[in-house]
Amino acid sequence: MSSFNSLFRRKDIGAILQNPPADAELHAHGGLERNLTVRDLTALGIAAVIGAGIFSTIGNASHDGGPAVSLLFVFTAIACAFSALCYAQFAATIPISGSAYTYAYASFGELTAWIIGWALIMEYAVGNIVVAISWSDYFTGLMEGVGIHIPIWLTMGTQSAYKGYHEVLTLMQANQPLADVAPATLDAYKAWNTAPTLFGDFRLVCDLPAFLITVLITAVVYVGIKESKTASNLLVLLKLIVVAVVIAVGVFYVNPANWSPFAPNGVAGVLKGVSAVFFAYIGFDAISTTAEECKNPQRDLPRAMIYALIICTVLYVIITLVLTGMVSYKELGVGDPLAFVFQKVGLPQLAGVVAVSAVFAMASVLLVFQIGQPRIWMSMSRDGLLPPIFGRVHPRFHTPSFSTIVTGFFVGVPALFLNMDLVIDLTSIGTLFAFALVCGGILVLDPHGTSEARFKVPYINGKFLVPLLMLVGIGLLFAYNGEAVGEMGRTMTGAGGYEAFRHYIPMLVFFGFCVYLAIASFRRNLSLLPTLGLLTNLYLMTQLGFNNWLLFFAWLVIGLALYFNYGYKHSKLNVGATANSQPPVIR
Repeated sequence: MSSFNSLFRRKDIGAILQNPPADAELHAHGGLERNLTVRDLTALGIAAVIGAGIFSTIGNASHDGGPAVSLLFVFTAIACAFSALCYAQFAATIPISGSAYTYAYASFGELTAWIIGWALIMEYAVGNIVVAISWSDYFTGLMEGVGIHIPIWLTMGTQSAYKGYHEVLTLMQANQPLADVAPATLDAYKAWNTAPTLFGDFRLVCDLPAFLITVLITAVVYVGIKESKTASNLLVLLKLIVVAVVIAVGVFYVNPANWSPFAPNGVAGVLKGVSAVFFAYIGFDAISTTAEECKNPQRDLPRAMIYALIICTVLYVIITLVLTGMVSYKELGVGDPLAFVFQKVGLPQLAGVVAVSAVFAMASVLLVFQIGQPRIWMSMSRDGLLPPIFGRVHPRFHTPSFSTIVTGFFVGVPALFLNMDLVIDLTSIGTLFAFALVCGGILVLDPHGTSEARFKVPYINGKFLVPLLMLVGIGLLFAYNGEAVGEMGRTMTGAGGYEAFRHYIPMLVFFGFCVYLAIASFRRNLSLLPTLGLLTNLYLMTQLGFNNWLLFFAWLVIGLALYFNYGYKHSKLNVGATANSQPPVIR
C-alpha cells in the first residue's frame, strides 16, 4: 500500500518554489535569465495561436461546418478561457517553469505529473513536426513563385516519396490510367524517380527546408530568451499587420448570401472541425513554461494569458466570417484558404502577400514550441524524473542547453525523413488532457476560492449551477443533435457490434464524469468555473476519435515504462524518503 501511495506523492508548493529558488539574485548566478514582460508574453501567446490554424486548418473546418465554425471558435475559446483562469492562478501561485507538469505535481502527485509531462512532450514534438513540414510546403511554393526551383526530392519526406512512387508504379504496371491519381502522389513518384541513388533501390529524398528551419529556430532558442523574444515580437507584429490587411480588404468582398445556410451540415458538421479549431490553440500553455524568465511572473503571466486569448479569439472569429463571406464554404477545403480566397476574387498580389506572411507565421509557432518543450524537460530533470543533463543551464546563454538541442533533434530528424501522416487530433488530445488536469488541479488545491494567490479564479458556488447546466446541456443535445443521440442508443443496444460501440466509449466515460462532478459539486460546493473548464475539455476530448485515444494510450504506456524504470527510482521525493527512512548509524 505504501508503494502505491508513493506514486501519488505530492510536492509541497513551498518546496517547488525552492527547487530552484525563484528569486532574482540566484537567477543571476547560472540560472535562467529574467527578460520577459507582459507584452513579450502576450506576443508569445499570439505567436503560438495565430499560426497553422489561421493560415491552414481554418479552411477545412469552414468547409465541414460552414460559417457556424465561427461559433465553434467562440466555444473553444470559452473552454480555453476556463483553463486560462486556472493556469493563471497556478502561475501566480507557482511561478516556476514546467507548465501543467509542475501544477499537476502539486495537486495530483508524481505519477500524474509524469503522465502530463510525457503528454506535453508528445504535443510539442508532434505539433512542431507537423508545423515544420507545413512551413516547408509554404516556403517551397513561395520560392517557386519568385522563380527559385528547389529539386522536388529535397522538399519531401523519404517515406512519402517511397510510398507514392510504388503506388504509381503499381498502377502503371497494371496499365491503369493516372488521371485520378492525387497530385501529391504524382509529386512523390517524381521525387523518388528523379532523386540520386544512394545504394540499391534507396534514393536520397528528404525534406531539407523542414529540417533547416528547425535547426535555425533551435539555434535562436539556444542562444537566449532575449533573442527569442525579439524574434517572436517581430514575427507577431508582421502577422498582425497581415491579418488586419486581410480583414480590411476582405470585408469589401463579403457577400452575405454566402452565410446562408449558417450551419449547412448541422451540429455534427460544426463539431467535425473541433480538432482543427482546437489545433489553433495548442500553444496556449507554452506561455506558462517561461515563468522563470518573466520579470514579474505572478503579475504578468495571468494578464498575458488572458490578453492573448481574447485577441486571438476575436481575430479567428472575424477571419472565419470574412472567409466564408467572400466565397462559399464549399470551396474552402484547401490548405491555404487565405491566399485562395484572394485569388478567387481577383487579387493575386494580396494572395502573394498572404503566402509570404504564412512562412513567417509558421516560423513563429515553431519558435514558441521550441521554447516550451525544453523547459518542461528541464523541470522534470530537476525533480529527478529525467537524467540530470536535461536540467543543465548554459552558463553564458542562460537557457536549458542540452534539452534545447535534444528538442531540435526530435523535431528536425523526423521532419526530414518521415511521412508525418499524423492527424491533428493526436496533438490536440495531449493539450486537452493538460488543460483538463490544470482545471482539476484547482478543484483539488482551491475548491472554494480561498487561496491567497495574487490572482485566483473567481469563486462561484457550483452547488446548484453545475447540475442545472448539465440538464440544460442534455436538453440542447436532444434538441439540436437528436439524430446522433438516437444512433448512439441503437449502438448501445447491440446494433453494429463492437466496431461501432467502441467509438462511443469516450462519450460514455464523459457521461460518467458528468454525473460524478454534478454530485461532487452539490455535496462540496465546488467552484463553478474550474468545473466547467474540466467538463468542456473532457467533452472536446470525446470528439477526437477512438483511434486517437488508442495512439494516446500507446504513447502513455511507453512513458510509464520509462517512469518505472528510471523516474520512480531517481525521483528526489523518493530519494529523500529513502534517506529519511534509513536507521541511524551507531558508532
